[in-house]
Amino acid sequence: MSTSNNKEPLRITSDDLASVVIPEEIPVATPGQTAAGAKSYGSITDAAEKAPAVAEERGSFLLQGWFYLGVAGLLGALLAWALCEPAFLDGGGHRWGNIVMLPAIVTFMCVGFGLAESLVERSLQKALLRGVLALPLGIVLGFVFDFAANIIYSIGLTICAEMGVQTNRNPAVWIARGIAWTVFGAAAGTIYGIVGQSWKKAKYGIIGGLIGAGIGGMIFDPIAMATKVGSVSRAVGFALVGVATGVAMGLVESALKDRWLYVTAGPLAGKQFILYKAQTSIGSQQQSDIYLFKDSNILAQHALIGISGSRVMLKALGPAFVGGSPVQTRILQDGDLLQIGRYAFRYKERHRA
Repeated sequence: MSTSNNKEPLRITSDDLASVVIPEEIPVATPGQTAAGAKSYGSITDAAEKAPAVAEERGSFLLQGWFYLGVAGLLGALLAWALCEPAFLDGGGHRWGNIVMLPAIVTFMCVGFGLAESLVERSLQKALLRGVLALPLGIVLGFVFDFAANIIYSIGLTICAEMGVQTNRNPAVWIARGIAWTVFGAAAGTIYGIVGQSWKKAKYGIIGGLIGAGIGGMIFDPIAMATKVGSVSRAVGFALVGVATGVAMGLVESALKDRWLYVTAGPLAGKQFILYKAQTSIGSQQQSDIYLFKDSNILAQHALIGISGSRVMLKALGPAFVGGSPVQTRILQDGDLLQIGRYAFRYKERHRA
């Protein structure tokens, strides 16, 4: 058997080598570059999407509930006094100023409380709607509660007389007036909750109103004795009633809240939004429960916060971040940092035994 190879051996000549064409160098893409027109799908080394850095800002006391409700009560009481004082007769009388002054003070305080929160949040539409609702409610409850207050005060004076009290310089009379005027605070708190569409808000408002108006009522007579001028004493006395009622409502509401969002960055830094409703809307439309303005990246309805039992669920309809990471749905935990556009919120809840 022959083992030799019958095929001709391969021979390469110098002419063959000269005819070889070397192709141009193929470009190699560097990380982060793609050829023109090519689609890039990223890689496992790409960094995960993170929230834009938002610096925490110092909150303004002007956005605290006790402050703007106190201012609203002050302005409402002074406006009502200014309208009614020219028709008021010292020593009692039947002019319309004597009849409507207290109901008017209750009415304008209620309108002020209804407007204050919406104006602080820069929502003029909500302020208008709440003002329109608060005005007729204030008028009706103002006269009803004025009637109730007069009955309570008459009973208190009767008790004081039986105790031998003969003058309003006695602190027992001051206490009687304070107890009677608590009903004005109850009216203010009721309307505050109605325009805020929350029974819990009304409950906190009533408690605060009772305390504030009671304090204001007890210091009314001492102020009258100190000023010795009827018109001045009424102006100062009613102004302090308005301030005390508003401040007490704000403090009680803040002290008894159980779940809330505290704004740590953005135009509303320092404002707290108490989560009263089963569902709270967040967005750039003024009708939102939490209205976020001056940010074109925020949708009309950007997120919803739902409360079911002890669970608080965030549902994002637009870009939102919790703890720096993007979320669509998330059960919020105490201390979570929520970012929407230029706004940052710290979710807080009160731990109960």
